[in-house]
Amino acid sequence: MSKADELVEKGAGGLQKLADRAAASGGLAAKAAPTLAEDAAFVRKLKPSLIAERARGQAPTDGKPEETVVLPPRPEAEQRPKRKRRGPNPWLVVGAALALGVVVAKVVDWRCHAHPRD
Repeated sequence: MSKADELVEKGAGGLQKLADRAAASGGLAAKAAPTLAEDAAFVRKLKPSLIAERARGQAPTDGKPEETVVLPPRPEAEQRPKRKRRGPNPWLVVGAALALGVVVAKVVDWRCHAHPRD
């Protein structure tokens, strides 16, 4: 194995470790873990010696992965209690404030017409 092959394998190993950590962490990172694992398998195919063999016709070029990427099972997420709402719906408060403001403006305008300053 050449120095370049070792460097590519080291990079692919790093991607695989990152995928394993992401799968174990859960959440949004766990959704990216399978993609990272596929990327690690793809990077392994980019070894210069394998590319040279495929160019010479000595290695298969069908594109099927030689190894199956297996991720560790995700840990069961602990159930968080649902957050209880406190107070009324904010849109209801905004709508009520708007309606109250319109009513107050109409009342003030109506009272100003009742007592003109001229």
